Amino acid sequence: MSHRVHTEVKDRIAYVTMTRGEKYNGLDLDMFHALIDAARGLRRDRDVRAVILRGDGPAFSAGLDFKSVGKQPTKFLLNLFRWPWQEANLFQRACWEWRTLPVPVIAVLHGKCYGGGLQLALAADFRFATPDCELSIMEAKWGLIPDMTGTQLLPDLIGRDKAKELTFTGRIVTGREAVDIGLATRVADDPRAEALAMAREIAQRSPDAVRAAKRLLDLAGRADLATGFAAELAEIGRLISSPNQVEAVAARLEQREPRFVDP
Repeated sequence: MSHRVHTEVKDRIAYVTMTRGEKYNGLDLDMFHALIDAARGLRRDRDVRAVILRGDGPAFSAGLDFKSVGKQPTKFLLNLFRWPWQEANLFQRACWEWRTLPVPVIAVLHGKCYGGGLQLALAADFRFATPDCELSIMEAKWGLIPDMTGTQLLPDLIGRDKAKELTFTGRIVTGREAVDIGLATRVADDPRAEALAMAREIAQRSPDAVRAAKRLLDLAGRADLATGFAAELAEIGRLISSPNQVEAVAARLEQREPRFVDP
């Protein structure tokens, strides 16, 4: 599926680009499979410290490619279902695989970020958008609901009432408003440059500590406090005196760049 998603790893940062720019990176079946394959490939790459996810061409993603649905309606309908042993269907996995990557993911948003495209962006840890980027839970305008994990992720970001407003109305918000309401993390004229700066900073931290922190922060609010506290104790127990933690201290005391080993 490399004709849909291109991945390049450089200096421990993975650059992932949806390459269907001429179609505004519309989500067809090939794109869904390609997104899953790309995320799973990165999960196996222990060298990667951070991921930048973007769309080629004039948009991050305008959402579901309805023309492709019309050409393959049976295939789309079949992929709505999941096997009993699976947690999610194909469309949900295309987002959730990015949500559950062990390293931070930064989505770079520009142009249109509609429907399934926005749900994909919600799965990232951070969303950096241009001021004029258009974001919308567009499904309401098609008589649908956000069914690619969006209903589970959106309330945590912007609150239940605001999530309902955007979902019920399909209203378009700009990058600036998205930051104001918590839908986006940061607005910038060059969000890719901002994302790269953050990714490089993350790459300079202990990969063990970053991965542990992501696990804990993603658990927060989804488990009771006793479980959360126990998870903190387990993570700190693994980190203290580990090779990368010792190296982090040594590098700081010696005022040099750390030399971490892959987790």
